[in-house]
Amino acid sequence: MRKVEVFSHNENWKLMFSEEERKLKTIFGNEIVHIYHIGSTSVPELIAKPIIDILPVVRDIHIVDVLNDEIENIGYESKGENGIPGRRYFQKGGDKRKHHVHIYQVGSYEIKRHLAFRDYLLFHPEVKKRYGQLKEKLVDKFPYDIESYISGKEQLVKEIEVKALEWYKGEE
Repeated sequence: MRKVEVFSHNENWKLMFSEEERKLKTIFGNEIVHIYHIGSTSVPELIAKPIIDILPVVRDIHIVDVLNDEIENIGYESKGENGIPGRRYFQKGGDKRKHHVHIYQVGSYEIKRHLAFRDYLLFHPEVKKRYGQLKEKLVDKFPYDIESYISGKEQLVKEIEVKALEWYKGEE
């Protein structure tokens, strides 16, 4: 059984993102429009599970399927859409996952949703603090139950997301 753990922000998370960004750019070349660091590890001063979430934006999502073997050659396991239509999802690190890659095609609503949430936390420290406090409580309450940890965050995440999408003016 995998233990749910959160840690104080670690500056090495930026470096871990940059290393994977470089590898993915090498594989995708000109198909990559942008690669974003998302999730809690992208937000300074926010506690997080030490998993780097990466969001590459590609011109054509179907190119990802052609490149699956190359992505797997750098240590990732393909999970297909994994419940979100139009996404290609990869994990690295097996049970001790260190990276998640969520690939979307230019114009996907999911890009805006992820970036709005991240940026809202960056610009609203009181919301970031509240979210971090909830994560700490949940990890204490459910140290070996990732599903309960995730469902315990769900309501606040939805509230933040609604506000973030109203506030966000970035990527369309």
